[in-house]
Amino acid sequence: MERKRILTGDRPTGKLHLGHYVGSLQNRVRLQDDYDCFFIIADLHTLTTKPEKEHIETLPDNVRSAALDYLSVGIDPARSVIYLQSAVPEVIELSLYFQNLVTVPRLSRIPSLKEMAQGAGIEEMPFGLLGYPVLQAADILLPRAHLVPVGKDNVAHVEITREIARRFNYLYGETFPVPEALVSEYGSLVGTDGNAKMSKSLNNAIFLSDDEKTVEKRVMSMYTDPKRVSADIPGTVEGNPVFDYHDAFNPDKVEVEDLKARYREGKVGDVEVKQKLAKAINAFLDPIRERRARYESQSGLADEVVYEGTMRMREEARATLATVRKAMGMSAVWNRISRKAEDARKKREGK
Repeated sequence: MERKRILTGDRPTGKLHLGHYVGSLQNRVRLQDDYDCFFIIADLHTLTTKPEKEHIETLPDNVRSAALDYLSVGIDPARSVIYLQSAVPEVIELSLYFQNLVTVPRLSRIPSLKEMAQGAGIEEMPFGLLGYPVLQAADILLPRAHLVPVGKDNVAHVEITREIARRFNYLYGETFPVPEALVSEYGSLVGTDGNAKMSKSLNNAIFLSDDEKTVEKRVMSMYTDPKRVSADIPGTVEGNPVFDYHDAFNPDKVEVEDLKARYREGKVGDVEVKQKLAKAINAFLDPIRERRARYESQSGLADEVVYEGTMRMREEARATLATVRKAMGMSAVWNRISRKAEDARKKREGK
């Protein structure tokens, strides 16, 4: 029985952090055992909010960093395809076909697009950002993915893909699987400031590549219960970022429950709670850092992984586009013109 396929990935805007791990990366590592996984490094998507040349010039380093992060958490290029979006030109053609299958009002109803524009300081919606979900649909359907692992805030994007796939199949015959959103059981990880989900731009992230001292510094500065001005005052555990991180990264559940109980009773200080959290996070990151250092020491390895994955994806893309053009009848247009032109040439030459 043919295994089902998965498509997911990241925009290469910088180093990946613990929020990426909790929300997606740990799930990807598990999924690659049971599915054919395609992991896209979506550099074209960065242009929707950062089209300036100075941002584009950072892409090579960011792509390499993303690949190293993938490898360091356990994504295996022998079992999964890691590829660069912009090096697969068929995605642009497929996106163009899809643009005619969805309306502007439909795209305008996706709340995350407005949030992305606001986050990037964009006052008026660019066409590229409005069409972000259409390009994303092309990303998903180019390898003919059946499942798309996403957080709850991106389910609306997958629904657009489903609508486009159904519309295409209705107009041109069954061509694409209608993909399902595979919603992560883990929510987004709150940032160290306690105000929003972890994000590089908000400077509230702990990165997978941070060293021990950096982790300790970030943990010790973490937001906690603002009403607790001394260790002998009972504190709130629920919604407290420090304890959210303990739940996510401290495998010693007995220690975590003890800290929670004493915190509620006003019998433990924030310093002890944070010190134990820093120790737990560093223990969690140690093997990731070791793998990253090993891969990074092998010159060109990350680039080779992306190159080979991209070449594999190009094969898939060419096959998909051939099927799409045939289903639509687009291939017949050029075939007819080229055939007539060749016949005319032969006639002139008396062949």
